[in-house]
Amino acid sequence: MTELLRQRARPKAPTYPRILALDVLRGLAILGTLGTNVWIFTNPEGPPSALEAPTTDTLAGAVEMVLRFFANGKALALLTLLFGIGLELQYRSARKRGRRWPGWYLWRAGLLFVEGLLHYVLVFEFDVLMAYALTSVVVAFLVGRSDRAVRWWMIVVGTLHLLFVGLVTLGMSMVSASNQPLVVPSRPDLFTHGGYLEQLSDRLTLAPFYRLEAIFILPLGIVLFLAGSRLLRAGVFDDTAKGARIRARLMVVGLGVAFPLNAVTMFVLGPSWALVDRYVLAPVVAFGLLGLVTTLLHRMRAGRPGILRRGLTAVGRTALSCYVFQNLLAAVLCYGWGLGLTARLEGARPWWVIGAYVGIVALFMSLSSLWLRRFDRGPLELMWQWAYQAPQRRRPAAGSTPPPVAAG
Repeated sequence: MTELLRQRARPKAPTYPRILALDVLRGLAILGTLGTNVWIFTNPEGPPSALEAPTTDTLAGAVEMVLRFFANGKALALLTLLFGIGLELQYRSARKRGRRWPGWYLWRAGLLFVEGLLHYVLVFEFDVLMAYALTSVVVAFLVGRSDRAVRWWMIVVGTLHLLFVGLVTLGMSMVSASNQPLVVPSRPDLFTHGGYLEQLSDRLTLAPFYRLEAIFILPLGIVLFLAGSRLLRAGVFDDTAKGARIRARLMVVGLGVAFPLNAVTMFVLGPSWALVDRYVLAPVVAFGLLGLVTTLLHRMRAGRPGILRRGLTAVGRTALSCYVFQNLLAAVLCYGWGLGLTARLEGARPWWVIGAYVGIVALFMSLSSLWLRRFDRGPLELMWQWAYQAPQRRRPAAGSTPPPVAAG
């Protein structure tokens, strides 16, 4: 491991063309996930509060609801799209080098699953890496098939996903009409006064509940992974007339149609439509965000990157590390076994939450920028790469491979 750090001390030229927009988009998606998770960490009820919607009777509640709306589901879907794009890039790299596919990619997916499992058990209840790992195994066998086959897979899986979300939404509407609250069997003060080991035990005990989101992420992930792969092939990142047309269509559908509908389901139809918000409309909005950010980056290409763009790029290149450590830092700041700010500042919500989010974002933009001055990957990415290459060291064709898509 020490030798690997020495080898990485001097940045090396990438072995494949880097799409700079991907780094910015990935950084935006990673920090966007914190925009959703921070409201969970700062709620006295902890992760079970994810089932609740803030009341809008007060200014504080209205502000929280608006801020949660902008992040909810959109960052998750954007990150999922980017995973699919990364899988496509790795497929191209394997084919170009004449390597068997999926081959060692399955080992890559296994490592990602272990990474997600550790993140779930040790840090945060709503980890997405495990679901991404399972999704990537399925998509790895589909990405090289014909466009027609991929299209049918997207239609069938997408239809099943919509039907399931519709049925669950109907059930939630019936529960809401009967005024029966959803109860999570977790100690009420566990996250404000409980110890770390108590929370760890709670995550293990309630794993079936906390892992329920995978039921929605897996089919949605298959569709978005394949969509990301096909968008890359279609030239969505190309600075051409064709690429501009694709991005314009994505913005019209995602931001012109899905975004207003998402606002209606969130602010008008209420909590019973939460699954439609997060797993149907928000993913469509994510397509629009991909088109918008890429278009803006093409227009600003000639100018010198500003502090925001440089920060997002740095986070995007160290995305796996930032994703895990930002959640760990939020837990240390908020939970009872740490600084306990959630209990201390409960009356100042949501204003202190906004400050905490801005502070964490600024910190990780700065730390990732400083780290990349010496290394070309984040700390967890370096460990991950070492583990990925370990069983291949005696294979003459092993070589070096690009980092996992989550790591930039």
